[in-house]
Amino acid sequence: MISALRDKIIQLADNFYLITAPNKSQFPFCNTFLLCGKETVLIDAGIDRETLLSIDREKRIDVLIFSHSHPDHILNWHFLRDRHILMPKETPASISDLNLLGTRFMGNPEKGAYWVKLIGKGLGLRHLREPDERFCDGDVLEMSGFELQAVYAPGHLNDHYAFFERKTGILLTSDIDFSGFGPFYGQPECSIALFKKSIQKVMSLPYKLVCSSHKMPMYGDRTDDFQIFSDGFERHRKKIFSICKAPHSLDELVRISPVYMDRMADKILQETFEKGMISKSLDLMIQDGLIKRLEDKFIQI
Repeated sequence: MISALRDKIIQLADNFYLITAPNKSQFPFCNTFLLCGKETVLIDAGIDRETLLSIDREKRIDVLIFSHSHPDHILNWHFLRDRHILMPKETPASISDLNLLGTRFMGNPEKGAYWVKLIGKGLGLRHLREPDERFCDGDVLEMSGFELQAVYAPGHLNDHYAFFERKTGILLTSDIDFSGFGPFYGQPECSIALFKKSIQKVMSLPYKLVCSSHKMPMYGDRTDDFQIFSDGFERHRKKIFSICKAPHSLDELVRISPVYMDRMADKILQETFEKGMISKSLDLMIQDGLIKRLEDKFIQI
């Protein structure tokens, strides 16, 4: 393997590697996965530029697969723009324009423009080109001697996929990532209900090893880890429900910050994503008869 990158590479199986990223593989980076065989395949492009180019010089990356279109997963894709690119069938046309991508993630053009300035241009993102191929749920990508089953797992994002390698039992859960924060569902297309179903779907696969985009590999039965991660929805819900003992508007709830606890450095991003997550929790609690709306206020029933 690539000796200069020995401290960044974890071998998961013969010719199957996890490549770690700076910042402990947290945003704006993510783990990527390297498959070596007749062709060299990279899953996601969220490692730093120097590591990506080092791998490409030594192994020549032939194929780039995207798990979904969040910025930390496409970060340095443009260095591989001339390679064979695969992305989900569900990835929308907004990938071709950073302004559209910003609007998609932030909910409106004004905040979308802020996202482009802070995240898009700030990270040096390039808009994606149309892929050479698209995959959908259940497709088996046979590459480098491996059989990668594409597992559609929406909720975190509408084009979010996991991958199950059928020969080795390696499960790549993408942003079902076991973070202490819990699930992220703060953007318009996110869905708590779909996210919960996706977690159940992914954890039911006959895996032997679990790798997410932002954590180290986990071996054996990880049922408890999946459950703890999924419990994040309930933890957020309980905090919001407790505050609504007294009537609060959505803006008042956002200022209290029960989800992010006012810890996010950028307050515009925090306000946007906090509002998205609180709104989705409130909608479900209204459906379940736990909360009611009185004009612009929400209160426990």
